[in-house]
Amino acid sequence: MLRKTLLALAIASALVACGKQPDKETDKAADKAASASAKVADDKKAPALLTVAPEDLVTVTSNALASGPVVTGSIQPERKADLRAEVSAIVMQVLKENGETVKKGDLLVRLDDTSLRDAVNSANEAVRASTQSLEQSTRMLERQKTLRASGMTSAQALEDAEIRRNNAQSDLAAAKARAVSAGQQLHRTEVRAPFDGIVSERKVSNGDTAQIGKELIKVIDPSSMRFEGLVSADKIGVVKVGQPVSFRINGYPGQSFAGKVKRVDPAANAITRQVVVLVDFNDRTQSRVAGLYAEGRIEAESTSSLMVPDSAVVRNGDASFAWKIKDKTLTKAPVTVGMRDDRTGNWQVLTGLSSGDTLMRTPGSNFKDGQRVEMSTAAKAVASASVEPAQAVNKGN
Repeated sequence: MLRKTLLALAIASALVACGKQPDKETDKAADKAASASAKVADDKKAPALLTVAPEDLVTVTSNALASGPVVTGSIQPERKADLRAEVSAIVMQVLKENGETVKKGDLLVRLDDTSLRDAVNSANEAVRASTQSLEQSTRMLERQKTLRASGMTSAQALEDAEIRRNNAQSDLAAAKARAVSAGQQLHRTEVRAPFDGIVSERKVSNGDTAQIGKELIKVIDPSSMRFEGLVSADKIGVVKVGQPVSFRINGYPGQSFAGKVKRVDPAANAITRQVVVLVDFNDRTQSRVAGLYAEGRIEAESTSSLMVPDSAVVRNGDASFAWKIKDKTLTKAPVTVGMRDDRTGNWQVLTGLSSGDTLMRTPGSNFKDGQRVEMSTAAKAVASASVEPAQAVNKGN
């Protein structure tokens, strides 16, 4: 009995020992996993190292800021012709379409000339008859003068012959005038280009009835484009001929145009109180489309101010800030911007930055205040976050 009791106690002890050993190993594995998880959590909380290239940075500098009144208007050609009908006739043929190039003297529209050609023939016949009548009356006058010299005719007969000759001269002059007028009317049935240019608008088609004054076709000279703008009368006092103008044209996104003030209208509009300002292109070949809306600024004054690119300024509602790099640390710097330079697109900085500050040219949405920055020796297009911390975690696992 004693032997059986001792055997039972030994077995119980062995079972208890075997049950406790797996619990200790499980506790050690759990502690190791918890430590790794805590390390990963700490790595996620710490900002990733930011690697940047020199082209990702921009330095705040002091540049000239041009200021002046705003000018708005449209692009219009200086040379344009609105060709209208000068005679009443049927449109027989339209030879040019919108957008076609024309040379000076090219035939654009032909009108029916049947009745006018008959009028020309009638006028020419009248000239021929008047010429014959004048020649006959001239011979009669010379004959009367010879007879009067020999005393074979009276002074009254000589005077009558002279009157008939003068009347014949007047009739001939009138007939020639009518012939010239008929020829001009016939010539007006052919509408020709007054200068080299482009057809901008065709107003009629074949078979239309053209009354005197009806619009037929429009021709513009694309090389004579200019900016016809309006300036508020309150600001016109600082505008002078020759001042540079920078402006943008609707339809040419991302492009800036430059010109100079050519002429300032001496009278303001009675309703809008705005003054017309004509601006010549520095390069007229840049825009060949008339009627486009344009807006810009006349550079009446120039001051020195801190300037930053538009891409470096981040806007959050009414607030603006920039990401500044100092001592290899990224800092979020609130800034106050002023005017925008239309020539370069840069913004004037009023407060928040100093000359020489280094900024991120194109900030990313994942930047953190206090994030460490490292300069890359290889050229990169944009700043990229380093993945070294994540790799270290993977190696630890």
